[in-house]
Amino acid sequence: MIAHLQGKLVEKSPTQVVIDCGGVGYDVHISLHTYSLLPNSDFIKVFTYLQIKEDAHTIFGFVEKSEREIFKLLISVSGIGAGIARTMLSSLDPKQITNAIASGDVGTIQSIKGIGSKTAQRVILDLKDKVLKLYDLDEVSMSQSNTNRDEALSALEVLGFVRKASEKVIEKIVKENPDASVESIIKQALKSL
Repeated sequence: MIAHLQGKLVEKSPTQVVIDCGGVGYDVHISLHTYSLLPNSDFIKVFTYLQIKEDAHTIFGFVEKSEREIFKLLISVSGIGAGIARTMLSSLDPKQITNAIASGDVGTIQSIKGIGSKTAQRVILDLKDKVLKLYDLDEVSMSQSNTNRDEALSALEVLGFVRKASEKVIEKIVKENPDASVESIIKQALKSL
């Protein structure tokens, strides 16, 4: 019903914004990913998704159309409500979510607060084909680089490094060099940690 909102940014917090559109203030729920992309100007535009329930009408806003599409895919899965979908998009960026789904990476999906192993498996089972088709991803290369990333992460954990810090460093290395071997990922990560 409401495709986007464009207007003056009145209030801003990591979980929601209030946008004044022609004298009407819209309370819009956002993810941390969207929060990080909000411009510093007073005038903003967000793509929206309106959720209508018996007890509430809730607007979710996204700076990127692609994030809204992933949000819609996520809430189509049984057991994933709008709140959990927003938490997922706050914990991982949209590209990490699509990569995890495309490569069948249950661990990454399950690492999100509120997602158990059954729900993570259901997300992958329900959305894998849609994500591969929608984003035209190559399943084989995805799982290959993911395996290298996971092996390097496991090795760093065994060496006593904190998982969260290691993940950030490895993610950056894999982004810059997607074909990096496990050994080179570990060596580069050790320099940064």
